[in-house]
This record gives sequence, C-alpha cells and structure tokens, in this order.
Amino acid sequence: MVDIALPDSFVRNVEECWGDFGSQWLADLPGIVDRTMRDWELRPAGRLPLSMNWVTRVRRADGTTAVLKLGVPDSDHLRDEAAALACFAGRGAITVLARDEARGALLLEEARPGTPVSALSPARDEAATAALIEVVKRLHRPAPPDVPLPELADRSASFAGHLRRFPGDDPLPRHLVERAGGLLTELCSSATERVVLHGDLHHDNVLAAEREPWLAIDPHGVVGDPGYEIGAMLYNPDPLDPDDTVLDLAPARMEQLADGLGIPLGRVVAWGFVQAVLSEVWTFEGDGVVTGRPLRLARRLLPMLS
Repeated sequence: MVDIALPDSFVRNVEECWGDFGSQWLADLPGIVDRTMRDWELRPAGRLPLSMNWVTRVRRADGTTAVLKLGVPDSDHLRDEAAALACFAGRGAITVLARDEARGALLLEEARPGTPVSALSPARDEAATAALIEVVKRLHRPAPPDVPLPELADRSASFAGHLRRFPGDDPLPRHLVERAGGLLTELCSSATERVVLHGDLHHDNVLAAEREPWLAIDPHGVVGDPGYEIGAMLYNPDPLDPDDTVLDLAPARMEQLADGLGIPLGRVVAWGFVQAVLSEVWTFEGDGVVTGRPLRLARRLLPMLS
C-alpha cells in the first residue's frame, strides 16, 4: 500500500470544505490511491505539497513521469480543471493524460524542470510578467458554445451574497464590495471576446517546462472577458516578508500587461480591482479572515478607476 501521509492542514482543509463527505473521502483515500495506481500502472516517484487535493509525482509504465491528482469526487473544481485543460489542448498548459471522474482522479503531464515564474520575481519582474503574457496569449481562444465551464458574470453572486450577509464595513469596506460588484457586471457586459480563462493565473501556477518554455497548471476554468486573467498577477507571488514590494510593482505590471495583451489600461486597472476584492470575499468565506494584500491593492487601484 502506498504511503499517503496526510498533513493536518490538508485534512483540515478537506473537512472544512466538504464536511462529513470529506472525512469519508479521507478515510477511503488509501484504497483509492492503490486502485488508481494499479489500474493506471503507476509507481510513486516523489511527494508534492498538499492543499485541497491529494497530489503526488508518479512514474508511468513507459518510464515517463506525471502527476497524479485525486480530489473529492463530484468536485466542481476538478471537473472545471479537466474541462479547461481539454480546451487548452496543451497550448500554454499541461495536458490531461488520463481521467476517472467517478474516482475524482486526474493524471497530468508533469512540467519539468517545474521552476515557477515566481523564481524570476521581483528581481526580474519584467521578465516574469513577459512570461505570463506569453502564456495568456497561448491559452486564450474563443469558448466553444457547449463548453462545460461556469460563466464569469456569475461570480457577481459572491459580491451580492457578501453584501447581504454583512450590512456594514466589517470584514470588508462595503463601498469597495459594491464598486467591485458593479464593475464586474459592467466589464462582462462590455466584453468584446468570450474566451476560456485559466481563472487563477499567477506566478506560482506557471512553471518552466521542456515542451514549451512555460506551462500553466491548476486552472480554475471559467468563461468570459480576457481581462479577468490579469487580476491575480497583481498581488502575487506571496513574498516571504510582510512588506508590499509586490504591490509597488503593480503599476509597471499593469502597463506591461496592457501593452502586451492589447487591453486598454483602464480595463486592466478595473479587472485588477475587481479580482482583488473578490479574492478577499472568497478568502473570508472560506477561512474567516481577510488576507490583507489584495485589499491593499484594491485601495491603491480605487483612485485610478474611471
């Protein structure tokens, strides 16, 4: 039986997100891992960090390496990830090598050497942003009419739900949440393109690879305006120190992103603001805390909104 040591933080994340269903999945996980390894002819080849899904590096029967990812079956995130990767078809992103939806299992291409773009930032931030731009250009393509992914406009429900739950300025300033919700609707309604988006594209989700210089991993999968993609790039990567070095880089990044992607600077600023506030709304919903940096970015961008 494969040793699947589960950190306390991983167990806590799963149980908080899926409750009793998550607890049962964790209990069943050793058997799921063994059956999947056997059926797909895999051998363990090195552990990987765990967050919401169980992942490990594996070696296939032909000697090549891959990444096995297991999550709670019927998880929207895993379905959306697989659907987005299928749409990207290997252009700018890793590919799906095998899938078992009933088990919540994905066998994924391994990006090697796997160094994240964050290794270039902040010392080489312009090069890091250029790498992200090139990945976006390869990823984005018109969304097929039958693509099984959520619509970006539907994320307005997160803002509306937060405003209903919290009538005041705690945990987040109400005027920022209201402005972000309104802007999301405006930006979606004025979009001139509808593309398949990664949905969480930032410095630690783009890795150096051999097949292409950089490949994206862990897409959330959503359909909508291309400008949404830039939001997470403005408050990442997470620095080891508590200062706002990353936020100080945001103006130069926005100029470079606008120029490199052909998006008006005003829309880059607006999407950066929307996604910064949305990030804090989601973090508070999930963890009961406000992380701080996205909120500070939103405050910086507010005076720049048209």
